[in-house]
Amino acid sequence: MHGVKCFSGTPDKTRTPQFLKFAVSGVTEFLRLFSSSVEDSFADQIGMRYEQREEISVSDIDDIVTILKADYENAYFVTGIFTSEIYVKDCIFEDPTISFRGTELYSRNLRLLVPFFEYPSIRLQKIEKGSNSKTNFVLATWKLRTYLKLPWRPLICIDGSTVYELNDEFKIIRHAENWNVSALEAIGQIFTPSN
Repeated sequence: MHGVKCFSGTPDKTRTPQFLKFAVSGVTEFLRLFSSSVEDSFADQIGMRYEQREEISVSDIDDIVTILKADYENAYFVTGIFTSEIYVKDCIFEDPTISFRGTELYSRNLRLLVPFFEYPSIRLQKIEKGSNSKTNFVLATWKLRTYLKLPWRPLICIDGSTVYELNDEFKIIRHAENWNVSALEAIGQIFTPSN
């Protein structure tokens, strides 16, 4: 991407420092306070799309895979538009920097981020279903690339994976991301100017 080298480290298996989690939560709250007008405008834009949706019918894990593929095709992470009906309302969402419950909060957090993306893309590399002794799950691997609309125009490059854990009704109860870079490296990308 325009001669800028993306981070390509290995996953950091150590825990994310507590101060970093506090910093991410603080920045999220700051954005929430100062972006209510952007959020209202965004909600108006996507509201029509949600109203036009048909009833979602899920009977097995293959249906979830199909819906998740469609969400990735629609670049849900960089557009903020995802199929919330396949999640339980109190779903756990986590990545190396933050963890919280609720699809409404997840949707609101995506809406906060979307206005800051410039030339964003999220590409699904692979998606597969699986199960272990506790639960069925879907594993998606992806590549996220976006510039941020900040004066130094940083490039965010993260290769990652998301595990979608399912309950017995094939609803997502946990959405857990892992990245190829540590949380500190990911945050560091925000402060690195692009060429």
